[in-house]
Amino acid sequence: MTKLYIAILLTMSFHLAFAQRLAKITIDNRGNSDIISFLVDETVIVNLSKDGKIIDWGIENNTARANIYPGRLDKYMGKEEYFPTTDNEAYAGKIKYIGRTAITYYTSSDGESLKGKVKSIGTNVLDYYMPYDDPAFRGFLKTAGPVSITYYRSFDNEAYKGKIKSVGPTVLSYYGSFDDKAFKGKIKSIDRSLYTYYSSYERREYNGMLKTGSQILFSGDIKYFIKNQ
Repeated sequence: MTKLYIAILLTMSFHLAFAQRLAKITIDNRGNSDIISFLVDETVIVNLSKDGKIIDWGIENNTARANIYPGRLDKYMGKEEYFPTTDNEAYAGKIKYIGRTAITYYTSSDGESLKGKVKSIGTNVLDYYMPYDDPAFRGFLKTAGPVSITYYRSFDNEAYKGKIKSVGPTVLSYYGSFDDKAFKGKIKSIDRSLYTYYSSYERREYNGMLKTGSQILFSGDIKYFIKNQ
């Protein structure tokens, strides 16, 4: 019975660890406010900004509606625990547990540039670009567990410097500042998938809207969602 109990615990731990991963990248209209999302169990999503701040969390609402899918997060009704307001100023009052998933934060002892950023989500340790790195992406998320993230540099085209360049082996490209004003700065390709948009010379109500390319695609086990705005 003891061996069976241990086996069950190990299986549960394995499934929980497997569920905790970088799951989705949301590319906004011009790629400036991208959202990096972690799956913390089979259904719960935690959304982070590129600079390591939690935006929100909850159950993903997959009701398809034009320009909105995958939509808002429904409220998570499970266990939530917060750090006491008397704790270290870097994480006082912040979320500590979402269900069984622990969240930790960098403190001032880790350096002023890291203070308050998310340090780990469950089994995923998060690292960031430092103040001595390129100014276009200093302070941005560098690694999310085993996944590395790179960004375009400050000497790259003005329309996409500081935007996500790669997530693991997946490369992203964008339209440049010399492209049509209706879609300059917008995502051009993810891996081998290409995107085109209605130009400023076409019907005004369509300017900049997605013309070809899937709004949702998978590269590896990461989902990419392109906001069509």
